[in-house]
Amino acid sequence: MPAGLIALALGGFGIGLTEFVIMGLLPEIATDFGVSEAAAGWFITGYALSVVVGALLVTAAVTRLPRKPVLIGLLVLFIAGNFLSAIADSYTAMLIGRIVAALCHGAFFGIGSVVAASLVPAHKKAGAIAIMFTGLTAANVLGVPFGTFLGQNLGWRSTFWAITVIGVAALIGIALMVPRTKEGAVASSLRSELGAFKSSQVWLSIIVTILGFGGMFGAFTYIAFTLTDVSGFDPHAVPWLLVLFGAGLFVGNIAGGKAADKSIDKTLVVILAGLVLVLVFFALTAASPVATLFSLALMGGFGFATVPGLQMRVMHFAATAPTLASGANIGAFNLGNALGAWLGGVTITMGLGYTSPIWAGAAITVAALLVMIAAAAAARRGGAGQSAFAPEAAPDGVREPEGSPVA
Repeated sequence: MPAGLIALALGGFGIGLTEFVIMGLLPEIATDFGVSEAAAGWFITGYALSVVVGALLVTAAVTRLPRKPVLIGLLVLFIAGNFLSAIADSYTAMLIGRIVAALCHGAFFGIGSVVAASLVPAHKKAGAIAIMFTGLTAANVLGVPFGTFLGQNLGWRSTFWAITVIGVAALIGIALMVPRTKEGAVASSLRSELGAFKSSQVWLSIIVTILGFGGMFGAFTYIAFTLTDVSGFDPHAVPWLLVLFGAGLFVGNIAGGKAADKSIDKTLVVILAGLVLVLVFFALTAASPVATLFSLALMGGFGFATVPGLQMRVMHFAATAPTLASGANIGAFNLGNALGAWLGGVTITMGLGYTSPIWAGAAITVAALLVMIAAAAAARRGGAGQSAFAPEAAPDGVREPEGSPVA
């Protein structure tokens, strides 16, 4: 395994920790700043919206620059944002820190996906992307519970100081372990990067990303209410139950990457169909604590198993200019989060109960499956045999063998 993938995964771990750990620290932060929980919720919402903005604007601004220095610069931004959060003396200062940290999120994972794929042979590219995203899943399994524990016992600022240190370690790792762009490699222009969006398959892939992740997060956003009010678990057990969900994310990410290296489209169709079945099973059996344990792990596994394939698919059809499309797809994941959370909230507001977000998630995932089937059929009809990165412009000078990784 290239050492650069480990450094990228460490960066992903820090970024994932920044995004998710605050959910367990909101009561302490709200009390410290003297604001309502709803106002504190903007530390989450503002972050998510800034990820979408950064995924597009920041990535577009750096398309012509060498990727390794860009990744280092993004981590400097990440470190600055978490440093500002750690020393924030007001609600506004904290929100600014969150926004600054979020601006690097989409661009880091978007550009990092391209770099990760360039470090390995053609038949291992989706797996390499999965390894980078392992940092994000590890943040859910290990980082969030530990970060919450640290913040509750030593003050919430200690968590952001710890994340700042992780960012410094990731920066050093990337500086030392990720190779520079090989001599002769040509950076894409913004025009060529935007040209990738002329491909209908790029847009179909992004739509599948929004709907597929929207389905999982539609169910997950209100999972605490489902676990306590429907499944009957004690509220204090919820954080540890979420570790089970996080373990599913970790396993699903690795398994999905390995499967996508063999066939992206077939893998995505099977995984999305499996996610629909898992969500329906969860909704029907949520009153059973034992069944809920299995559902949590499977929902995380099938939900995140789509990530390497979806990211690789966008990069494949973006052809010679995958960087901006890759970043846009990271933004699409966060749009999916927002869509699922909104629709799940609507169903609860309508008085449909705490299993209704799971049903809503299943419905959204069915839509993702239908779009994915249509996209795969259109790709076959179009004879999409072009390699993910054309040999003459492969990222960082890595040549691809002929033959599509999609079919």
